[in-house]
Amino acid sequence: MRNVAVLGAGSWGTALALHLARIGHPVRLWARDTALVGEMHVRRANPVYLPDASFPDALTVTDRLPDALHEAQLVVAAVPSHGLRLVLRQAAPHVDARAVVLSATKGLEDGTLLRMSQVIAEEWPHVSDVAVLSGPSFAAELARSMPTVVVVASQRTDVVGQVQEEFRSGALRLYASPDVVGVELGGALKNVMAIAAGVVDGMRLGHNAQAALITRGLAEMSRLAVAAGGDRETLAGLAGMGDLVLTCTGQLSRNRHVGAALAEGRHLTEILASTKMVAEGVRTTRAALALGAAHGVELPIATQVDALLQGRITPAAAVGALMGRRQRAESDLAR
Repeated sequence: MRNVAVLGAGSWGTALALHLARIGHPVRLWARDTALVGEMHVRRANPVYLPDASFPDALTVTDRLPDALHEAQLVVAAVPSHGLRLVLRQAAPHVDARAVVLSATKGLEDGTLLRMSQVIAEEWPHVSDVAVLSGPSFAAELARSMPTVVVVASQRTDVVGQVQEEFRSGALRLYASPDVVGVELGGALKNVMAIAAGVVDGMRLGHNAQAALITRGLAEMSRLAVAAGGDRETLAGLAGMGDLVLTCTGQLSRNRHVGAALAEGRHLTEILASTKMVAEGVRTTRAALALGAAHGVELPIATQVDALLQGRITPAAAVGALMGRRQRAESDLAR
């Protein structure tokens, strides 16, 4: 069993650390927050993000990157997208060049519009074995060892195989993909659509509207992913449709919660201040629009979500704008 370092003790990082420790890996979970690390030491659980999931003996916690990464043969990056680069930069001197690195962060970097694997490549150029993990996966359910199926992607089949071997258990099944671009963009863009789905729910617009939103949201995600170099088939799989359905319909979805709260008339600042959980879709929306503009891809749903997040439009007006768009053939891949 490989020594594992998990960087990021939010709900997803903690759930992955729990999973890996349960199947026999020695795991060190790193958190930036010293106070949280102290509480986790005492309680043997993460009291903020997964309070009901007890830590196995194989799982230790630290706030020191050198300690977390010491002799780590598998490094899981689960830091929110807006903080990933700084953590990677601080960790770089301590990462073994022979380690397998797995990005478990879903998002796009502000400003650069880079995917998370691209940020890793820039900050850890000495590491060549990099893969990405995505798919329909609520942290709380994996933490309870409920069946979860995801996809791992890398252009190197041997790296994918290693990740599949090290992570698989009766609770977690991993499919392989060579399409890093499609897997990462699917995981990032579905959060934008989940905010829109939350608005639909919050306004009580019904099942017809929700089904339409998910379907057209997938079309929008697919257009951008393909333009950026991904495969359309990937977006029809776990990293696209699978994750989209989960995030748009599941009660545990943070991004869906944001949309529902906006539909109730709450201000975005208030919504975000009410939780320590990170709703990646809030940041990803603006980045997705910039990426769409760079590739000449129209993103009508993301456009309305952005206007709503910025307070420039009401939920009802956003729905009206989408319903009032010019009608066209469903097979029109450009729009």
